[in-house]
Order: sequence, then C-alpha cells, then structure tokens
Amino acid sequence: MTSLSAVNSALGSLQTCQTDIATGMDMVTEVALDLVESDGTADSPNVKKLEEMLLQCAKLDKEIEYFVTAVNTMTARVRQEPEAMVTLSNSVKTEFARLMEGASDAELSRHTKVVAFKESIQSSLPEANQPEAETEDLDEDIALTQSQFNFICPLTQVEMVNPAKNKKCQHYYDHEAALSMIKTKQKNSKKFRCPVVGCDNKDVKPADLIQDPIMKRRIQNHKRQNAKK
Repeated sequence: MTSLSAVNSALGSLQTCQTDIATGMDMVTEVALDLVESDGTADSPNVKKLEEMLLQCAKLDKEIEYFVTAVNTMTARVRQEPEAMVTLSNSVKTEFARLMEGASDAELSRHTKVVAFKESIQSSLPEANQPEAETEDLDEDIALTQSQFNFICPLTQVEMVNPAKNKKCQHYYDHEAALSMIKTKQKNSKKFRCPVVGCDNKDVKPADLIQDPIMKRRIQNHKRQNAKK
C-alpha cells in the first residue's frame, strides 16, 4: 500500500532522530565527565543540570520508541484488515496514549544512557579526587591502569573506538562492530555468542550493550601516552 510506504518512510526518519538523540546523550556524558574532573565533585550545579538534560533526552527517546511501537502495531493490523486503514490515525493515537500511561520517572532512570551516565560519573570520582601533590604521578598511574585493560576488540582485532560493555558477561567490544554482528546473525536466524574465549554467554542482544565513556577515555589516554613515546 502506498500510504503504508509513506508511514514506513516517516518511521525511518524518527529512528534517525533516535540515533541523533543517543549521540547527543553521549556528548552530555562527556561534558559531565570533564566537569567532574575539573571540579573534583559530582555535586556541582552544572553536573546536576546535565543530568536533568539527559533525563529529558531519555523522555524524548522513550516517546519516540512508544510512537514507533504504536505505529508498527496498528499498521500490522491494517495489513491483516485493510479496512482498518480508515481509522489508522486514531488507532495509532489511542495505542500511543495507552503506552504512555505506563511511562514513569523510574523507567527513565533505567534508560541505558542514564545508567551509563551515573556509572561513569561515579567511576571517574577516584581519579578526579586525586590530591594535587600526586598530580605529577597521575600520568604514570593512568598508564599503569591502562596496561591492565585490553583495548582490542575481540571482533575487529583492532583497538576499540566506541567501547561497549556487555552487562551480562562484562566483556567489551566495539559498539558498532557488535551491533553489526548481531544484525548479521539475526538475518540468518542465529544468535550472537560473546566472542571472548571461554565465555558462556550464547545470546548477546543490543540491549545488553552499554557504551562506556570511562573506557573510551582510557583508550584516548592510552593513545596520547603512546604518542609521547
């Protein structure tokens, strides 16, 4: 149906918006980490404002997700019952309203980007609170800490650019490489198994991947340290 094709095109644009929102949320986290490092605290008004901004982004992302779900549900019905096309718009509005009724602040706080923001801020505090007397040794400490991490993606076999941690098995992969592998496996009706040798996680899903800004900064520091050699 031509009309449904137009609907699908609109959904594609909304999903692009979600990608842009996710990118924006990552940028907010990066700015917050810079503030924590410079101020030495996570309780500054500016960090709180950034957290509020992140929650607003999470709300918008969730609204788009619910709307896309509502549209997909109702268009599936139209494919089964073509006469339902006449009431498609009203049906989508009703389904969207129903889904939004179940939305809550608690759900927003569980958004993967919000969780990653809070975990990243907490993880950065020990380094941010280093005494000034230890500043000269900080680079060496960072280098030592970095040597304990493997920055090589087990999928691409090159250094990760956007590291993501699997919340189930705690292993790291490059985010884009992992998503690409998951999609490839799904097309062949297969599950993506964690590629780390010895890991028994046999079904890695997109929702399991949490982008890790702290690990990303470690990788960037590692590159800067190598550049100085």
